[in-house]
Amino acid sequence: MRPDQLDLITSVDVPTLTPDGSRLVAGTCHPDLTTDGYTGQLWVVSTDGSAPPRRLTRGYRDAGARLSPDGSTVAFLRHPAPDNTPGASSAPQLALIPLDGGEACTVTDRLLGVTGFNWSPDSRWIVFTSPEPEDGRYGTVAGVGPGAEDPRRVTGPDHRMNGEGYTADKPSCLFELEVPDAGDEPVFPARGRKADAPDLPPLVPQARRLTGPEREATEPVYAADSRHVFFTTTPATGFGRDLRTAVAVVQSHTGEPHDTGEPHGQGAGPVRLVAGGTSVPRGFFSPCVSRNGEWLYLLGQELGESGLDFVAANAAVYAVPAPAAVHDAAEGWDRPSPRLVPRRLTDPETMNCSGGSLQPSGEDKVLALSETRGRTVLVRVSPQGRPEVLVEHRGEVIGVSEAGGILAVSHTTEDSPGRVGVQQSGSGLVELFDPNRAWVSGVGTAAAREREYGGGPDQPSVHGWVFVPRGPGPHPVILNIHGGPYSQYTWSWFDETQVLVAAGYAVVMCNPRGSNGYGAAHGAAIRGRFGTVDRQDLLAFLDGALTEFGPEGTDELDAGRLGIQGGSYGGYMTAWITAHDHRFTAAIVERGYLDPVSALGSSDIGWFFSPQYLGSGLEDLYRQSPLHHVDQVDTPTLVMHSEEDLRCPLEHAQRYYHALWSRGVESELVVFPGENHELSRAGTPWHRRARFEHILRWWDRHLAR
Repeated sequence: MRPDQLDLITSVDVPTLTPDGSRLVAGTCHPDLTTDGYTGQLWVVSTDGSAPPRRLTRGYRDAGARLSPDGSTVAFLRHPAPDNTPGASSAPQLALIPLDGGEACTVTDRLLGVTGFNWSPDSRWIVFTSPEPEDGRYGTVAGVGPGAEDPRRVTGPDHRMNGEGYTADKPSCLFELEVPDAGDEPVFPARGRKADAPDLPPLVPQARRLTGPEREATEPVYAADSRHVFFTTTPATGFGRDLRTAVAVVQSHTGEPHDTGEPHGQGAGPVRLVAGGTSVPRGFFSPCVSRNGEWLYLLGQELGESGLDFVAANAAVYAVPAPAAVHDAAEGWDRPSPRLVPRRLTDPETMNCSGGSLQPSGEDKVLALSETRGRTVLVRVSPQGRPEVLVEHRGEVIGVSEAGGILAVSHTTEDSPGRVGVQQSGSGLVELFDPNRAWVSGVGTAAAREREYGGGPDQPSVHGWVFVPRGPGPHPVILNIHGGPYSQYTWSWFDETQVLVAAGYAVVMCNPRGSNGYGAAHGAAIRGRFGTVDRQDLLAFLDGALTEFGPEGTDELDAGRLGIQGGSYGGYMTAWITAHDHRFTAAIVERGYLDPVSALGSSDIGWFFSPQYLGSGLEDLYRQSPLHHVDQVDTPTLVMHSEEDLRCPLEHAQRYYHALWSRGVESELVVFPGENHELSRAGTPWHRRARFEHILRWWDRHLAR
C-alpha cells in the first residue's frame, strides 16, 4: 500500500452474539482523511451467511457493541463527529439501539465521556465507567480553561498517562443506570418560556455513582444476581507507588428508585475486596463471571513484594467461587478473606494470557487470549484448568464472543487487518465479514517468509520474518525493531511493512530476547542488560537473512544498502546499535526511550520502568543509555517524535538530535504537534500519512538507487 491509501485500513471490534448465536454485531473503524479522524459504524451479520452484513448504525464513530442478554438491544459507545467549535466535546457517550433497527438513543451526558460498560444478566441495568473530574478542572467551572485552573498537588509518581495527560484529578468511577423503555417518548431540551421551568424531566436517565474517587474503578461485570458488580481497582488509596491492582465488589441497586447520584447512595453498599491487596505480591484484573454464576475468573500477575516486579510478568487465569466472592469479600484493602484464595489455572512461565479481556464460555468455562510465537491464540479454560487452544492461525485473535454453540471471532491475518469469522464445535474458522477484502486484493499483499536464524551454546534461535519486494533484486534492506520491549511482531498484516515493501524495500523483523510470546525467561533475559543479548539476536537474524537472501544466496537483498529503524524500545535499540555497529547506511529513531536517567521523572512510566528494566544505580542507567553513547554514532539519522509524548518525552529526541547535529552527523528532527506516543497507531490520519511520507523520503535519499 501507499501512504495515501491509509484511509482504506479498516479494523474490526470485538463481536457480540445474540443468545441463540444466529446473529452477531461488530463495529468497524477506519481513518478518515476528510475529517482527520476515525469513523466507523456497527454491523449486523448472520452467522450462517444467509444474508449480507447490514449496517446497523450511522453515527460518526460507533464502537464497543454489547448485546443485552435477552438479545433485544445493542449498547455501544458513540463518539461525536469532529467539531471545530471551541469547547465542543469529543467524549463518547453510551447509546442504545434495538437489534432489529431503529434510531439510536444516547443515555448518558458525562462531561468526560464513558469508557466502558456491561449489562446485568437480567437486561435491566447497565454499569458503566466514567472519569469523575475534580471540581474546578476540565470545564466543571464555566470560563475556567486549562490555563486558569488551580495548581496541581502531586503526592506520588503515578499521576500522568500518555494519551490522557494528568490522571489523578479525573479518576474512573462506576455508575449504574436503569435501562429505559425503548417505547418511551423521547425528551428534548426546553427552550423559550419553559427553559427555566422547575422539575423538567432529565434529558438522559439519571445514573447513580457506585464508587468514590479515592480509587480507580474499571472493567465492571455483574454477578449472577444482577445486584452486585465486580470490578478492577487499586488497593492503595489514590494513585499509588506500585503496580498492584485488585478485584473488588460493590452492591448496586436494591430495586428502589435511584437517588440523585451521590456516591454509595440509596442501595449502594460498601466496596469490598475480593482478590489482591496492598500486602499481596500479585495484581488481579479482568473479572469475568461464568454463565452459571458459579465461577469468578480473573487474570493475575506476580509482581513481587515490592509490587513493581513487572518485567515479563505473564498474566495467568485464576478462579474463585463467585457466590463466595460476594459473600466473603472483605472490608479493608490489605488482603482478602482467607476463604477467598484465587486458584491459578494456567502456567505464566509458558503462557501469557494478556491479549484481551476474559469472556464466558459454555456454562462454567472462560475464554482467554494468549500471545505466542507471533500469534495471539484463543484458549478455553475450565474451572480445573486444562487450557485448550480453540483458534490458532497466522494472525491474531482480537476479540471473541460465544453463544448458542457459536464462537464469533474478530481477528487479523497476514493478508487482512480485520475480519470476523465463526466457528462451531468440530469445525474450523469460517470467514463471514472482511471489510478489507476488496481493496487488499486490489493492491496486493507482501508475503512473509517465516524464518529462524542464529542459535548456539549461548544464543537461542531467533524467530522472525523476511519480506521481499516484487521484481528483480537486489533490494535495499531495512531492519525494523519493535517496541515494548515485551511485545512481539506477529503474522498480522502490518501497515508499516506493507508501505516499505511497496516502495521497494526488503524488511527484516524478528522477536529477540526480551520479546513477548516465547516464555517468561525469554522476556526477562534483557533485564539489567539492554543492548546486549537483544542486539546480538537482532543482528544474528539480519545476518541470517543476508546469508540466505543476499549476494551469497538468492541475491534478493543488497547487503551494501542497510537501513535500521524502530519506535519506542525499537528507537532505543536503533540508537544503541548505530553507536556500536557502523554497517548501516542510515537510521530512523522514532519516539525513542533514549535517556533512562531523565525518564525517571519525565516519563509516565519512567519511575518503575527504568529501575526494573535497567537498574536503580546511575552507573547502570548511564551504561545502558543511548544518549550517553551518542558520541559513537556516525550513521545519518532521522529523529521523529511527538510533542505530547509522555511515555518517551520530546526532550529525549531533542537532546539526541542536538548531540548528533553538534558533532556534524547528518541528521534531521521531525516533530508532530498535538500527537502522543501512539502516533503511528492512533494519531490523526493526516499526521500518520505525513509520517510515512517522511520515512519514505529519508529512505529514498539514503537507500534507493
